Order: sequence, then C-alpha cells, then structure tokens
Amino acid sequence: MVRLLLSIKAELENVTDLLPASEDYEYFFKVKCTSCNEVHPKIVSMNRVEEHEVNAGKGSTAHFVWRCGLCKRESTAKFEPKNPPQAYTVDANGQYAPFITVDCRGLEFIGFEPRGTWKAAGVESGTRFDDITLEEGEWVDYDEKAAQPVGISAIESQWSRA
Repeated sequence: MVRLLLSIKAELENVTDLLPASEDYEYFFKVKCTSCNEVHPKIVSMNRVEEHEVNAGKGSTAHFVWRCGLCKRESTAKFEPKNPPQAYTVDANGQYAPFITVDCRGLEFIGFEPRGTWKAAGVESGTRFDDITLEEGEWVDYDEKAAQPVGISAIESQWSRA
C-alpha cells in the first residue's frame, strides 16, 4: 500500500479556507497502473461517500476500484477516514499546501482536476462563497461586506508520497 498526498497551490485574492463544497464532492484524477505503468486515457473520479467491493479481498471495500486495461490487474484507492480535506488558506497563498491523503494499491494518481463546486470565505468579512467553480482555471466575484473583489486563480497540484 502506498499513501499519496495531494498538495494544491493557488493565488487567493481576499478569500481563504478553500475546500470542496460538500462531503460527497467528486474528486477527478489522472491514474497510472504501478504494475505496467500504463496511464489510463480518461480522467477517473471518486468521492468520500461511496464505497465499492474489492474482488480480491473478502468483504473489503474501497472508494475507487479500477482494472487496468493493459495488464488487467485490479487496483484500489481509499481516502483516509480520519484525514478529511485540509482547507487551503490565505497563509499558504501561492505555495503548495497539503490537501488530501489517499491509500493506493496497484495504482498511483498522477493528476488532479478541480472540477465541481468549492467554497471559501472572505478574509476580512467572513462572507461565505459556496458556489465556486474552478474548471476554467479561475473564479472571480465581489465581497459586498468588505467592498473588495475576491478571486482564485493559478490553481496547481502535485502528488507526493505521504
């Protein structure tokens, strides 16, 4: 089993505490088989709520079960239950910060796409922004309470061994 840490980096403008908007947020990854090094041609997804049965283990489950198209080996990934996503804060602005940790067997995630809905809060006002989409690489809005623009841009990610 390999524990992989996904770290994210972004430019935050007057917002902090960037996180997926819900517990059942769908994470989108690029995946590679560690047995034959085949990179799956499509983006795959998994969430922290749904679990699937693993064929190799009696009664065991994982958040993601995948069979490599080349070597046909079954691989799994599971979020660590005691390690929820860590908010990306204004203190880490422009630097990589830990986001999630995943236990992997037979596969490695090699990319991350921040699809779906995210949330953040205004730095000065605490205003909640609960409908942020980052698929186009940036998000901009206006914080009425603080009377200033808010935004998120230059989103990047990297995987490392945890």
